[in-house]
Amino acid sequence: CRAGTKESAFIAAVAAAGLVHSVTRSCSAGNVTECSCDITLRHGGSASEGWHWGGCSDDIHYGMAFSREFLDVPFKNITGKSGSGLVAMNLHNNEAGRQAVAKLMSVDCRCHGVSGSCAVKTCWKTMSSFEKIGRFLKDKYENSIQISDRLKKKLRRKEKSQRKIPIGKEDLLYVNKSPNYCVEDQRLGIPGTQGRECNRTSQGADGCNLLCCGRGYNTHVVRHVERCECKFVWCCYVRCRRCETMTDVHTCK
Repeated sequence: CRAGTKESAFIAAVAAAGLVHSVTRSCSAGNVTECSCDITLRHGGSASEGWHWGGCSDDIHYGMAFSREFLDVPFKNITGKSGSGLVAMNLHNNEAGRQAVAKLMSVDCRCHGVSGSCAVKTCWKTMSSFEKIGRFLKDKYENSIQISDRLKKKLRRKEKSQRKIPIGKEDLLYVNKSPNYCVEDQRLGIPGTQGRECNRTSQGADGCNLLCCGRGYNTHVVRHVERCECKFVWCCYVRCRRCETMTDVHTCK
C-alpha cells in the first residue's frame, strides 16, 4: 500500500505485534535457547488472597526487545536519519503494535484444593490471542491520527485546533490520505473492486454494499458438478453418484 497512509501504519503495527507474539510464544514453549518463561514473577503472589505466581508466564520483555532490534534498528541504519519525522512516525507505529500486545496481557489461574474448592490458586501472565490483538489494532486503524507533513523530530497533529491533545503511544499515525481503493490505479498497484466476488447478505468487508463501493453488483448462476455419495464396492472399486448444484454468485459492477 502507499507509504505514509493509515493502511501502511496498520501493517507496520501488525507486523511488530506479530513478531512479539510469535517470539514470546516460542520462548514459553521452550523452542528458543535465549529465553524461556518470565522468571521475574517466581515466588510472588498474595498469600492472604490465596494465590501465587506459578506455571509459565509469557516473557513479553524478550519478545518486545527482539521486535525492536529486528524492525527498528535496521530501519534507522538504512535511512541514516533516525531523528527525522518520517522515521519517527514509522517507529511510533511499530511501537504501537508492540504496546497492543503488552496492553492486552491477562492473568490466567488454576484452582487447587480438596474437591475443586479453589483454596489456593496458581496464576500466570499470558498474551491474548492474536485475533484479539488484531481487533484492537483495527480499532486504532479506524481512529488513526493524521499528523503534519512538515515533520521534524516532534510529531504533531495536522489539525492545529487539536495539537494540544497528546498523541498516545498506542495511536496509529499517518501523513498521507488513503487513495481510492475502489477504482483501479495501475500506478499505485490498486486493482479496484470491479469484478470482485462479494457476499450479498454480509454487512462486513466482504459484503456487496461495502466492497462494491455503491456501484451495485451483478448476479449470475454457477453450475457445480462433483462426485458424491461414494461407496466402496467389493471387490474392488468405488462407485459414486454425479451431483449437480446451482449457486448464485455476486460480483461488483
